[in-house]
Amino acid sequence: MKNRIFGLLCFALVFTACSSAWSQQAPEQPAPANVTGKWILYCNDPNGTTSAKYLDLKQNGNIIKGHFKGTYQSGSVTGTINMRHLVVRTNTRHPLVFRGRIDGPVVDGVVQGATFTGTFHTRAGRGTFQGTHTQ
Repeated sequence: MKNRIFGLLCFALVFTACSSAWSQQAPEQPAPANVTGKWILYCNDPNGTTSAKYLDLKQNGNIIKGHFKGTYQSGSVTGTINMRHLVVRTNTRHPLVFRGRIDGPVVDGVVQGATFTGTFHTRAGRGTFQGTHTQ
């Protein structure tokens, strides 16, 4: 009788430990924001004029690739998206790094070059750089 009770207690203990481990698995992460398409970044330049910068992005999971076109340079881009946080680096003569938070068709963030740092927002936002998803 003691062996039977001991066996049942061992089974209950193992069952409880296993079910506790299964219930503690991390929940699935939601998919990252979709940034595929064309983006226009409106920039107030140091000379007081406004210029547009263009990003054409393609996304494969968390990996971003695409093309950048500015007033004086263009080239490919690489980057990542983690949930809603976007980081894109231009592969241009004067590289730029855009870091932003995606909210549907809107991005807010900062841009950094070798000699400057600025911000970019939606067209209705405030700041030196403004961005919106066009397609």
